[in-house]
Amino acid sequence: MILSALLTSVGINLGLCLLFFTLYSILRKQPSNAKVYAPRSVAAKGAPTETNGFDFDRLLPTAGWVKRAWQPSEDQLLAATSLDAVVFMRIFIFSLKVFGFGGIIGVFVLLPINFLGTQLDVDFSDFPNKSLDSFSISNVDDGSNWLWVHFCAAYIFSAVVCYLLYYEYSYISSRRIAHFYSSKPQPNQFTVLVRGIPVLSGSSCSETVEKFFTEYYSSTYLSHLLVRRTSKLQRLTSDADKVYRTLARLKSEKDPQQRFKRDGLFGRKVDVLDHYGKKLDDLDDTVRLEQSSLAGKEVSAAFVSFKSRLAAAIAVHIQQGTNPTEWVTESAPEPQDVHWPFFSSSFIKRWVFKLVVVVACAALTILFLIPVAIVQGLANLAQLETWFPFLKSILSLTVVSQVITGYLPSLILQLFLSFVPPIMIVLSSMEGYVSFSQIQKGACTKMLWFTIWNIFFANVLSGTALYRVDILLEPKKIPGLLADAVPAQASFFIAYVVTSGWTSVSSELFRMTPLIFSMIKRLFSGKDSDEFEVPSISYHSEIPRILFFGVLGITYFFLAPLILPFLLVYCCMGYLIYRNQLLNVYAPKYETGGKFWPIVHNSTIFSLVLMHIIAIGLFGIKKLPLASSLMIPLPILTLLFNEYCRKRFLPIFKSYPVECLVRKDKEDQSDPSMDAFYDKLSTAYEDPVLMPIRHRRSTDDHNSPLLPAVV
Repeated sequence: MILSALLTSVGINLGLCLLFFTLYSILRKQPSNAKVYAPRSVAAKGAPTETNGFDFDRLLPTAGWVKRAWQPSEDQLLAATSLDAVVFMRIFIFSLKVFGFGGIIGVFVLLPINFLGTQLDVDFSDFPNKSLDSFSISNVDDGSNWLWVHFCAAYIFSAVVCYLLYYEYSYISSRRIAHFYSSKPQPNQFTVLVRGIPVLSGSSCSETVEKFFTEYYSSTYLSHLLVRRTSKLQRLTSDADKVYRTLARLKSEKDPQQRFKRDGLFGRKVDVLDHYGKKLDDLDDTVRLEQSSLAGKEVSAAFVSFKSRLAAAIAVHIQQGTNPTEWVTESAPEPQDVHWPFFSSSFIKRWVFKLVVVVACAALTILFLIPVAIVQGLANLAQLETWFPFLKSILSLTVVSQVITGYLPSLILQLFLSFVPPIMIVLSSMEGYVSFSQIQKGACTKMLWFTIWNIFFANVLSGTALYRVDILLEPKKIPGLLADAVPAQASFFIAYVVTSGWTSVSSELFRMTPLIFSMIKRLFSGKDSDEFEVPSISYHSEIPRILFFGVLGITYFFLAPLILPFLLVYCCMGYLIYRNQLLNVYAPKYETGGKFWPIVHNSTIFSLVLMHIIAIGLFGIKKLPLASSLMIPLPILTLLFNEYCRKRFLPIFKSYPVECLVRKDKEDQSDPSMDAFYDKLSTAYEDPVLMPIRHRRSTDDHNSPLLPAVV
């Protein structure tokens, strides 16, 4: 890619960002868009009232939202959102520190050395048509002593990144402990999930659970609640809710004629209100009958509650029976975090589904190579002319060629990539996770490594290198292969940061899809729906995107430091925009206590080791074997540092230590509200679809569930 093509891409995306910022600053002022741009405020205070008078200020773009997003401290952000949101924002802070330090060295030290090299023999007279490779390490002469500057930069940068990683891991660990100390008693702190319950002949599952925990946890066992198979009931309640919302909308219609429609093409007009009312009554009756029939549809799983946090922790970490596939315990999620539809209790079934998911992920990865090949063809103008010779005259136009090579490849890749996160959520839910947080965490890890392989390695190793299996049989050749291929794709990834980074994060602020849906509702119904759900942030798609940019920034730090200023712009935009969204748009759906941070740490360590492996091969190619040999200890030291962090901090993110649990339990002994908490704990994990029906149309009061809670 030439410099003018990159500038074209920067110009297009910068224009889109300014357009999104301008439209957002205008649209957010309109009261009709409050549910799109400030749903948290609407949920707390209600929708703002429309004013009849014309207000010219609403049509003027302003940047006041930037100040309001910047001002709240981290403690205020934690109080308004969750610790997960704070950890999410710490990713941007960490990235800003890394890319800020790397940018100073890369732009002011390494970039001039690369630019003044003569390896590529570039003509300096035509600067706009200058290849971006001239700004990379590829332009430094083989055997040049200037390469030792890159060598020292790699060591210094690695040391600083490791220090920042250690600081962040320590800081977030302390935040996690402090958040636990300040939290009120939560049901998940006293409860464990037990699966694989071996039901004895002549006994029910409930009796088996009570007998087991009464015998072995006689002083601490409190109660249990069985899990039931409610898939059909969930579909019925979902249909009932839809009909109820339709009925509520029809009742609010001011025009009575809207309540009548013709039965068939030539039939008479019928009262739609009465039709949906009868349908709702029928669905509610069916729901009650299904609730009454669930007494025999037990799953061999139960939520077991204890009188103390320490007792629950002991039950989680100690094997319960002689058969490790029975009485399998794990920490219970928060009640609102439980994912009921796919609740598997079988150890074998979950193990088989994990294998199926691995195969499905591998198949998806292979299929995604098709759009990657298309993108690489667009990035290579000569190859594109070979594929489509009839377009040669059009491709010869400067503007067309610059847009195609500088903007279109990254845009197409981003469009294909947008379909992957929902697929990863489905695959993670198949693995038998029992909570939304576990599903999102699993999908986050899958999405990260899918992105690294398909966006980074598949583009870097495009062509014949991708199919050279013999390289895998000779690991010594891998550093040389990466050293040859990675710098060649620097221009593509710079354009990718601009297209996928800048535009995507600014479109997050604009919220185009919710805005369109809101306009359609107002267009056809005259007003927006009274009932709405405050959205939650999709960590499984947002975190991998940020971490992938981290992989690019660390990997290309000394190879093509020109990418770092663009990453810094992305991080600054992301920090402000996501702060605004967390404060105004997204409400926390669950609280994991910052458990996403180990994923960030592992991704950064991977990026550092990848940079070291490329450096080893690159210094060998550049005929500086001493520097290549001296780079070998660096990945070893990095992995040792990672192992220390795993021993030092990772256990805190898996479970709370006894010191913390006992301290909180002692505080509860003097808390008079604990008796009421224990009473509520026995029904905290009841499936929502088993709760009383609350939207019957008729005047009768039969709104209690036929199936009582089993404890």
